[in-house]
Amino acid sequence: MLSVEHVTKRYGAFTALEDISLTFSSGVCGLLAPNGAGKTTLIKMLTTLLFPTEGQILWDGEDILSMGSDYRGLLGYLPQEFGYYPNYTPKQFLRYAAALQCIPRQTADQRIVSLLEVVGLSDSADRKLKKFSGGMLQRVGIAVAMLNDPRLLILDEPTAGLDPRERVRFRSLIHSLSKDRIVILSTHIVSDIETIASQIVMLRDHRLYCCESPAAICGRFRGKVFEVPADTPLTGGQYLLSEGQRDGGTVLRILSDAPPQTAVAVTPGLEDAFLAIYREEGRS
Repeated sequence: MLSVEHVTKRYGAFTALEDISLTFSSGVCGLLAPNGAGKTTLIKMLTTLLFPTEGQILWDGEDILSMGSDYRGLLGYLPQEFGYYPNYTPKQFLRYAAALQCIPRQTADQRIVSLLEVVGLSDSADRKLKKFSGGMLQRVGIAVAMLNDPRLLILDEPTAGLDPRERVRFRSLIHSLSKDRIVILSTHIVSDIETIASQIVMLRDHRLYCCESPAAICGRFRGKVFEVPADTPLTGGQYLLSEGQRDGGTVLRILSDAPPQTAVAVTPGLEDAFLAIYREEGRS
């Protein structure tokens, strides 16, 4: 189990995160917030790339900083952008990464064959990485992060720049890897985690806003989300969330405690909740 206990991170006079307390257990946890909310700062502290100004992070009750290499040995990490050698093949690159981790050659070769199958790259094992699409490179990154069979897998914005088909494939892969380990997936793309995360952490104003299931977060806005025709004037207390198409016409999806008479109540989704929670921040 991974625990974050009253963690604060400051850069001089600027507080990036303040008094964060969380507990992570097996399964997928989505770290969902707009860009600039502190997701990457938290991720870097979980991976020991940054250190808390206050508080501590514990693995099974032991401080991860005092654990040192023992903690990093059970950690797999895929940064938002990872470096690779374009003229290497996936097999060569994974062997190189395994050598850096001091994994014995025979063990590494067996693991590499298995991982390339898991990430769907067995048929491309001997193609050069410079010929890979963005989605294929991300799958190579997952394989690298999984080389040591980690108990904790951390992914920072793993679907950025991927097309919809690759994002679906990536979500399925992450779900399959989460059965016996903690997977923390940082993103600002709601669809990446809506169907696979058992809990979602949301940050707001550099603090923890909530750590709940997707259903519980959506339930906060039950009876407050409506659809109205596109030409409906909105008054005070009626907030535009998004626009969509229904029966060939454009509708507005709004948040309100006092909707217009033409409004039709709809079941709030995680995207509605995300837009409602961060509507005052002026960014998405």
